[in-house]
Amino acid sequence: MAEAHQKNHDYHIIDPSPWPLLASIGAFIITFGGVGYMRYLHGGQFNLFGVNLATPWLFYMGLAIILYTMIGWWSDTIKEGREGHHTRVVSLHLRYGMIMFIASEVMFFVAWFWAFFDASLFTNEAIQASRVQATGGQWPPQGIEVLDPWHLPLYNTVILLLSGTCVTWAHHALLHNDRKGLVTGLALTVALGILFSFVQAYEYAHAPFEFSNSIYGATFFMATGFHGFHVLIGTIFLAVCLLRAIRGGFTPTHHFGFEAAAWYWHFVDVVWLFLFFSIYIWGGWGAPIAH
Repeated sequence: MAEAHQKNHDYHIIDPSPWPLLASIGAFIITFGGVGYMRYLHGGQFNLFGVNLATPWLFYMGLAIILYTMIGWWSDTIKEGREGHHTRVVSLHLRYGMIMFIASEVMFFVAWFWAFFDASLFTNEAIQASRVQATGGQWPPQGIEVLDPWHLPLYNTVILLLSGTCVTWAHHALLHNDRKGLVTGLALTVALGILFSFVQAYEYAHAPFEFSNSIYGATFFMATGFHGFHVLIGTIFLAVCLLRAIRGGFTPTHHFGFEAAAWYWHFVDVVWLFLFFSIYIWGGWGAPIAH
């Protein structure tokens, strides 16, 4: 009888889980909550079925549900790995899933690059649609002072490249079962990620242009801001891996969580290089630099 229930395949049939349903509910609530939050900030109303949803609390409720789902779902995944359910086939499919997620993130940033290049290459149409008058195809628009790419942006570029080196060092240390090198490399990566966020926040606070006063500011802040948000998420991702590494949660043969975090961080690095060359250097070429 026991042989009839013995597992003789590499696949993992998961137990019934509440997380997909709870994630859908959280996403549904945060969608309407986001619209209501924006209406609330502008003093408007968002009436749905006779109820005014122009309030920030619905958004925060959906966010709390999603965060709780993420913690619970990923905790279950870690538990399944410890129980030996992450076989060769399951691990391969987890990697496929992470690759597809990163591919979707690539297309997300393609949209913001497209918006910036569309505005900069078809300048008259873009500037006429904004609050600044067209000036014969000039980009950046007349009156815009740009950030010096060889100052804080270059500093942040060096920070991210060093962080990518550190996370690679940590990965190789893990493969050679060097626990000290793993923890040190991850700690340095997290510290550099935090430093990047502080430098970018300082840069935003002293930017000579605003989000709402030009198409240049709008496309600049959307592209670099979403990248900064991804750096923040990646830093949290790696900080969780650091805590797991300190507790001995990874082995040289089973460490998909860390590997996924490293892939994500390298993706963030590559996107920043494109941002640095496209928006900071090429996008501000010839414009007056604010000091």
